[in-house]
Amino acid sequence: MTRDDTQKRDARTGGDTPKSDDRPELEHLNAALTHVDEGVQSGRIAAGAAKGLLYSLIETLGALVGDPDLPEHARSGYDGLLETARELRVKLDR
Repeated sequence: MTRDDTQKRDARTGGDTPKSDDRPELEHLNAALTHVDEGVQSGRIAAGAAKGLLYSLIETLGALVGDPDLPEHARSGYDGLLETARELRVKLDR
């Protein structure tokens, strides 16, 4: 998205009203979760750093799942990722 596109959208929406296409794509969040998991398994990411990243992912996914405007088919995908992130957090806490 170019700067002009962002300005046009902000003018239409008042600047702070998120549109449904502003939600992060499921694939990007899945890639982030996979990256953290693989980093922990290989030792490239410290457990403390991974916990911080997981906290952010869990908070983001929780907000998305709680969005009343989120279509049900999208909610199930985000909900599945949220459960996976929580399982990884439990594994790190051991």
